Amino acid sequence: MSEFVGAYQAPSDLLKNKIILITGAGDGIGKTAAKTFAAHGATVVLLGRTTPKLEAVYDEIETAGGPQPAIFPMDLSGAQIEDFESLAEAVRTEFGRLDGLLHNAGLLGQRTPIGNYNFSAWQQVMQVNVNAAFGLTKAMLPLLEESEAGSIIFTSSSVGTKGKAYWGAYSVSKFATEGLMQILADELEGVSSIRVNTLNPGATRTSMRATAYPAENPKAVTTPEEIMPTYLYLMGDDSKGESGKHFSAQQR
Repeated sequence: MSEFVGAYQAPSDLLKNKIILITGAGDGIGKTAAKTFAAHGATVVLLGRTTPKLEAVYDEIETAGGPQPAIFPMDLSGAQIEDFESLAEAVRTEFGRLDGLLHNAGLLGQRTPIGNYNFSAWQQVMQVNVNAAFGLTKAMLPLLEESEAGSIIFTSSSVGTKGKAYWGAYSVSKFATEGLMQILADELEGVSSIRVNTLNPGATRTSMRATAYPAENPKAVTTPEEIMPTYLYLMGDDSKGESGKHFSAQQR
């Protein structure tokens, strides 16, 4: 069952004083989410593999008058639990807590039949989309417990709830993401104020979308800015009590 709150209108101070970590923050949806969260008062922690892109987002947020962000370059394809623990310690030292975690980074991988799928390419998609998300979540849970209302958003996909030919590791990784969310939400229910949900952004104008559908006219595809209401809803306090659910940023 998918929830839709795309008509949500966020108050301008929705995320005031919140500390929010965003993966894949240098481009696409992650970049837009970082700028949007900052515009609503959040101090955003920008995580990505390309430092110049993170610095550009940092500059845009500062120019717009948002709270000073933080930058943590990290390549999730090679990250281990020690890297996530070091990041958690840095966040604790700098901020003392974490109010939100948006798992936005992801790899598309190959679009090919399972019988032709390259094993190392499969492992890389699973590392970034599943293993890194698990490791980062595990490391950040104690910091999220320090928040009055912590929120974890995992990025899902339509191919994470119904398998589709040739989507290979990406589809399987999104099924795993849905499972990880459901297990964690069930474990935290009644014992923690942290809420955990998945969010399917839908067809959105990003470089990943362009790679998956090279013949598609990008101007006919929804922009990242247009899907931000759902991101704001799930990260803000208006979604307290919403946990263990799958949300869609666009109506089908």
